[in-house]
Amino acid sequence: QINKATEFHIGLLKAKIARLKREMQENVHGKTMHSGGENIGFDVRKAGDATVVLIGLPSVGKSTLLNSLTNAKSRVASYQFTTLTAVPGMLHYRGAKIQLLDLPGIIEGASGGKGFGKRVLSVARSADLILIVLDVFQPHHRGVLKKELAEGGIRLDEQPPNILIEKTSTGGISVNAQVPIKASERLIKEIMRLYGLHNGRLIIREPNLTDDQLIDVLNGNRIYIPSLIVLNKIDLVNASFVQEVKSKIVGNNNNNNFIAVSADSGINIDVLKEAIYQRLGFIRVYMRPKGGETDFKEPLIIKNGATVQDVCNKIHRNMTKNFRYGLVWGKSAKFAGQKVGLDHKLADEDVLTIAKISGTSI
Repeated sequence: QINKATEFHIGLLKAKIARLKREMQENVHGKTMHSGGENIGFDVRKAGDATVVLIGLPSVGKSTLLNSLTNAKSRVASYQFTTLTAVPGMLHYRGAKIQLLDLPGIIEGASGGKGFGKRVLSVARSADLILIVLDVFQPHHRGVLKKELAEGGIRLDEQPPNILIEKTSTGGISVNAQVPIKASERLIKEIMRLYGLHNGRLIIREPNLTDDQLIDVLNGNRIYIPSLIVLNKIDLVNASFVQEVKSKIVGNNNNNNFIAVSADSGINIDVLKEAIYQRLGFIRVYMRPKGGETDFKEPLIIKNGATVQDVCNKIHRNMTKNFRYGLVWGKSAKFAGQKVGLDHKLADEDVLTIAKISGTSI
């Protein structure tokens, strides 16, 4: 039982278990890298502006959903484990090209190696967004999926803890907490020693930091990915049933990260497309060649908060080196045709002209 008297001991045990699991995973990955053939069908080249993976238990309708969202031909059947490899499809929406991957269903114990679990989780770690696909009659499976993803080092809808670790050669461990934290300083120091850090300075800016968050940072193999809950097969129930399920999952709040659909009947598929686009945080930038016309047909898709430099890097690896200045029309500009540098943050539907150093060619 966790209480004031035992939380220090429990915290150390969690740190030891996490460290041992990491060492086991490193050993396993080291062997599979040389074994060959282990990831047949799962090595999918990333394409488009972002990659979205469909995660769910067998027979929740992931393949039908992929086929509804894209022009993919993922195999569909009424029995479990129809999908045995990663099946890609491309969603074209608002000028964005979004790669969707239909992965085999995972089961409880997937993170420990059951079924295709480890390979599925390995693909999921490289995603920009995870769709948690649930059967309308089995919404409780969300807990199983979150647990398996967490065991695979994937943290859904979280940000990396705001912690800075500065290693030193002497002086022991000092803890500089700039905000109130939950973990005790004594426990923090012992956990750091468990990970071989005996000298250094820990700067904590994460409010209410827990021992689990510190362990995540020290492990160094955690991935932080946004998610979207997709409740499928709603054509089999009435609206009140769907609302009841939604309230159990997200409460009474108007949560935009929950979409109820029927992949088989096409209900709310367009709503889901919009939700995927919004969850990925895309903005559109229209390019205007110097002295030319703006290309409004094919926008450049970048993430919200991106700069002119991000646009340059996406167009060509040498664009930044040959950059002279940019001209911006739109919401981010103080006036039409504002002259900007590489660090200028762009807004949705901005028009951008990039001027290169004379004599250079891309």
